[in-house]
Amino acid sequence: MRVPRILVELPLEQQSLVELPPRPSRHLAQVLRLCAGDLVILFNGDGRDFPGHILTAAKDTVRVQVDKPIEIEPPPKLEIHLGIGISKSERMDLVIQKAVELGVARISPLFTERNLVRLDGLRLEKRQQHWRGILVSACEQSGRRRLPEIAGGTSLNHWLDGRHPCPLLLDPRGAIALPDLSPPTGALTLLVGPEGGLSTEEQTRAKRAGFTAVRLGPRILRTETAPLAALAAIQALWGDFRG
Repeated sequence: MRVPRILVELPLEQQSLVELPPRPSRHLAQVLRLCAGDLVILFNGDGRDFPGHILTAAKDTVRVQVDKPIEIEPPPKLEIHLGIGISKSERMDLVIQKAVELGVARISPLFTERNLVRLDGLRLEKRQQHWRGILVSACEQSGRRRLPEIAGGTSLNHWLDGRHPCPLLLDPRGAIALPDLSPPTGALTLLVGPEGGLSTEEQTRAKRAGFTAVRLGPRILRTETAPLAALAAIQALWGDFRG
């Protein structure tokens, strides 16, 4: 059985005794049915995994004896910022989950002209909490020891006003193929539209903001497929997949 990895937003130190919050406690004790003596791995996003073993496991309280941390996770070869048009819930969830697994450093959900999803106020707040839960679960599963950032939903226009190193706009009609680009140095920004893509005006604004339109291949990919294919290609060309 694989040793469970759990995010705990608490200070972690070797030989310390940690009482886990209710959420991870319930997951370990009630969902996974772990008990005293079972092994777990804790992390808090600082880049280290802390192996440990359970001392006591109750319904809402699990206490863990923390052991020596594993070597710190190195920073990524290429820091990738994904700006993604907000799509329907299951598609957006998939993009966030797989983007985390593929090593993005930051995700910015964007409101665009063709968004089919309308979020504001309490609905947006709940969706942001949901997105962060997807991100945390993906880190726990994939072994990432540093938490990527996920921004609150913002308008594309406001986002374009920010600073974006090596800005790329994914466009099936782009004049440049992704592998033909010069290798980026240190960081890269990838912009992908929602269902239906970005409008002509939005694409024009992105290009005025310095974004280069690039294509992946001869086919038009769905909004949940395009960013993941691009991220995998970027990692293979210039990032973590190079070994």
